[in-house]
Amino acid sequence: MNREKRYIVFLIFVLYLAILLKYTVFRVGWNSGSFFSGRFNFELMSSYQLLISHKAWSRVIYLFGGNIIGFIPFGIYIRGVCKWKIITVTFAGFLFSVFIELMQFVLGTGITETDDLILNTAGVFLGACISKMSGK
Repeated sequence: MNREKRYIVFLIFVLYLAILLKYTVFRVGWNSGSFFSGRFNFELMSSYQLLISHKAWSRVIYLFGGNIIGFIPFGIYIRGVCKWKIITVTFAGFLFSVFIELMQFVLGTGITETDDLILNTAGVFLGACISKMSGK
């Protein structure tokens, strides 16, 4: 890939990161000044169980799918550019997900959940696998 194309791909990745952070961290009300007001939920899949019990299927699909699909581009880009092993890309994605979850807690913009870490990391893993299978 020539230099100009690499630069365009990099800019697209930066735009992707900005959009991802907008939807995960910098939501409406993030600047309310209530730092460290987020919550932790370490109970695995409890949010999904609650939504399922209320038959909120569209919300379950949105959250479950979004947490995976939203991180596939991260895996594709990092694997494609850095040429790291899939496990290394997956670990980098896990660390990025930890960063997002901690920022949600610090800024009070969401619930820090183990579910998100697992699903986000799965998305990065899938993206890395897609990148490897495409030969990039």
